[in-house]
Amino acid sequence: MDSLAVVLEEPGRIALRLIDLKPLGDTDLLIEIAWSGISTGTERLLWSGRMPPFPGLGYPLVPGYESVGLVVDAGASARARIGETVFVPGSAGFVDVRGLFGGAARRLVAPSARVVGIAKALAERGVLIALAATAQHAIAGGAGAAPDLIIGHGVLGRLLARLAVIAGGPPPTVWETNPIRAGGGLGYEVIAPETDTRRDYRAIYDVSGDSNLLGELISRLARGGEVVLAGFYDQPLMFDFPPAFMREARLRIAAEWAPEDLAVTVRLIATETLSLEGLITHRFAASDADEAYRVAFTDPTCLKMALDWSAAP
Repeated sequence: MDSLAVVLEEPGRIALRLIDLKPLGDTDLLIEIAWSGISTGTERLLWSGRMPPFPGLGYPLVPGYESVGLVVDAGASARARIGETVFVPGSAGFVDVRGLFGGAARRLVAPSARVVGIAKALAERGVLIALAATAQHAIAGGAGAAPDLIIGHGVLGRLLARLAVIAGGPPPTVWETNPIRAGGGLGYEVIAPETDTRRDYRAIYDVSGDSNLLGELISRLARGGEVVLAGFYDQPLMFDFPPAFMREARLRIAAEWAPEDLAVTVRLIATETLSLEGLITHRFAASDADEAYRVAFTDPTCLKMALDWSAAP
């Protein structure tokens, strides 16, 4: 089998070409992808060549971990899933090309256990499930303190804020330096950092990816407060010790979502408790993948880019 796929040949160079797929194993699914998302965090680092050493990193690779499609074939033990609409968090089912994270392709081979059934009506919004699960993991992994300050009003910041509002506590404040991205708050306030005088935040969640902010964020904490690093950082993070000491500050790193986070997220979306509206701002045909990636990484009006694979062979 083969598939048309986005291949990052080397930093800055994207190709759309046919690659070979591994044969279906007993519990594998063959999924025909309708939509895949572009991550402006990890994928931007891969595209720019700034990704720190990471397991599985190397070129050429198929990027992407936010795909939605239809199960069209399966191994002998998974054939009951044929015809199901699913979310696919990437794939390693390629020959001679690395799958980090392997979701940006017309057809994918993935283990049934990693693939989650979703409502067909979600369509391209299904690509947001990975970020929503990441936000859920960041909140659920703590000691019960939902964010009262969020740094960054991109898609992950918006999902964190929406989840915080759903939790029923005081709505969080969100910092955003780009006026273009300041709008769109649903039940919470978005402000410029320089206008904020508070220094008693209990839980600050940073999704900016800015390695230079940690010291400033610690200075905004209440005693015993926590900074949660929910972004991805390509440079060392540093801070002055005395302010952290005086506040008895805590630091937590929120890693990749776990299966239980994904299950909770899918349920919140299915019951319309968590809204995904207004987050996908750009849609490109997969045939225009090179332009789509450049727009996703350079255009500040692009919150989330979705690649449409429907016309691909």
